[in-house]
Amino acid sequence: MRLEERTAQGHCWNLKQFLNAIGKEINEITRLDVRNFFIQKLQVNSQATINNYLKTLKRFFRDYLKKADIIESFKFKQPEFKEKRIPSKAELKQFYEALPNIEHKAVFLLYASSGLRAREVLSLTKQDIDLEHRRLYSAKHSTRTKKVGIGFFNEEALKLLKQLLKGKHWKEDEKVFPILRTLDKIWAKTSEKCGVKITPKILREWFCSEMGRLGVPDRYIDAFCGRVPKSVLAKHYTDYNPETLKEIYDKANLKVLS
Repeated sequence: MRLEERTAQGHCWNLKQFLNAIGKEINEITRLDVRNFFIQKLQVNSQATINNYLKTLKRFFRDYLKKADIIESFKFKQPEFKEKRIPSKAELKQFYEALPNIEHKAVFLLYASSGLRAREVLSLTKQDIDLEHRRLYSAKHSTRTKKVGIGFFNEEALKLLKQLLKGKHWKEDEKVFPILRTLDKIWAKTSEKCGVKITPKILREWFCSEMGRLGVPDRYIDAFCGRVPKSVLAKHYTDYNPETLKEIYDKANLKVLS
C-alpha cells in the first residue's frame, strides 16, 4: 500500500497486540471479538490510541483480508477541540539558548523557519540542503498522504548551518542531524530546565501561526508545510512553483529569535 516503513511497523505492532489479546485464529475472529477488544482498551487507553488501533484493524480486515463486515460498523472518534497555546518569541529564545550545542540549535531554527515535519528535517542529507538559495529538497520523503516539495529556511538558520557544515568532509548522502533517537529526550530535559515546553510539532504550529500573522495566505502556508494535494499542485502549478514560493517566503521576512 506504499506506506512509510515506520507506519507499516506501527500497524504490525498494533495487530500483534490485538491478536494476542483475542487469542483466536484469524478466521475465527468476529465483530463481537473486536467490540470486546475496544471495550477493554477504552478502560486504559486514550482516544488517540483507540483510533490508532482502529486504523490498523481497518487496514487488516477491510483492505487485506477483504472482510469489511467485521470492522465497517466501528467509527473513529473525532478529537475534542483544544485551544493551542503558541509560544512567544521570548520563550523560543529562552529555549534556544538553553539547548546544549550547535546541532540542536540548527535543528531548532530549521523547524521554526521551515515548517517541515520532524522526520523530514532529521532525515536531511548534505545534498538536500542548498545554502546559496536557502532551500531544502526533501521531496523524496513524500508519501501517499503527505506531500513535500521544496522547503525554505531563514537567515538565522543559514548562519548556523554554515557553521555546522564547514570544517568537515561531508558525504553527499550523509545525514546532517544524526540525533533522531536522542532529540526528544534532550529537548524534554531542556524544556524542564528552562520552564518552556518546545517540541518539533510546537515549532511547526508556531511557523504556521507566525506566517499567518505576517500576512502569508493559508494556501501558501500549507504548501510550505507539505499539505498541498497532488491534484491541487497539478491544477495550479504556477501558484506553487519554487520561484513563486521563494518570493512569498522571503517577502514574509520570518524571524524566530528577534
